[in-house]
Amino acid sequence: MFKQFGFAGLTLVFAAMGISASAQQEVNIYSARHYQTDEALYENFTKATGIQVNRIEETDDKLLDRLNAEGANSPGDILITVDAGRLWRAEEAGLFQSVKSKVLDERIPANLRHPEGQWFGFSTRARVIFYNKDLVKPGEIKTYEDLADPKWKGKVCVRTSSNIYNLSLMAAMIERLGEAKAEAWAKAVVANLAHDPKGADTDQLLAVSTGECAVTLSNHYYYVRMVKSPKAAERAAAAKLQLVWPNQDTSGVHTNISGAGILKNAPNKDNAIKFLEYLASDAAQGYFANGNYEFPVVAAALHDPTLKALGTFKADTINVAVYGKNQPAAQKLYDRAGWK
Repeated sequence: MFKQFGFAGLTLVFAAMGISASAQQEVNIYSARHYQTDEALYENFTKATGIQVNRIEETDDKLLDRLNAEGANSPGDILITVDAGRLWRAEEAGLFQSVKSKVLDERIPANLRHPEGQWFGFSTRARVIFYNKDLVKPGEIKTYEDLADPKWKGKVCVRTSSNIYNLSLMAAMIERLGEAKAEAWAKAVVANLAHDPKGADTDQLLAVSTGECAVTLSNHYYYVRMVKSPKAAERAAAAKLQLVWPNQDTSGVHTNISGAGILKNAPNKDNAIKFLEYLASDAAQGYFANGNYEFPVVAAALHDPTLKALGTFKADTINVAVYGKNQPAAQKLYDRAGWK
């Protein structure tokens, strides 16, 4: 019923039935996620609490536009989106409110949530290095910094600088290295490109598998999708790739999050807090993370055998909130470096 009528339509339906919308035990979610496993996630929450989940699913940008247009009259309680950089954009627009929850503080690592409780990460995605096994020897490339080595001239493929994943990676590098060193790295990577940046992460992986380039950056789950693909060609392409967990002797792997926050004008705040606490439970963590082959923030909830087969790694412990704070500087830096 929700998908047919939307929140406003539901209010009219309730009115026709003689029921006030405010009397409903519900939570209204704006989500940029649309994975099949999420259906079980929502259904199990309703079964456990009696709280009905209503949701709108759209792209990140469209959801932010909608929330900005709705303003104080928005019926939304929660925004779910991907990448801390996008959560920061919602934060900068004044869309979130800070919440206190002992459950969330205990279950979610401090570096994967907003310092003041405006949003929380519920799964992580690692941005890692992949190389062609026929073109690169094991151990030849171990760090993000290695991508700047002149030995890889003409052999690197990447996405555009405006891609949110690359913006967040650069934001983290600025925090770790400072702008001068981060910019020098970006310029050196540009000098090593096989061609101008283009395509999505899967395109980079396919280009490496065919030898169009030798090495690239990609979020880990794009590779896992290829490994588990029903298409033989995609599985064969994945077999030609080797994953590298970068910077294991230094800062660790750059990781990002899928996360959520409670909206500033949430009409069902208590129910919204219950839903976020539910997302941090062991059961919900499995559904939330596995929908996109991401890693759960609660380590004990990792059960997917393909993810386990990737092995363990040291992750960067930097607070992901800096990805948003440094995002404007990251884009300016990329522009100066000539990273299109």
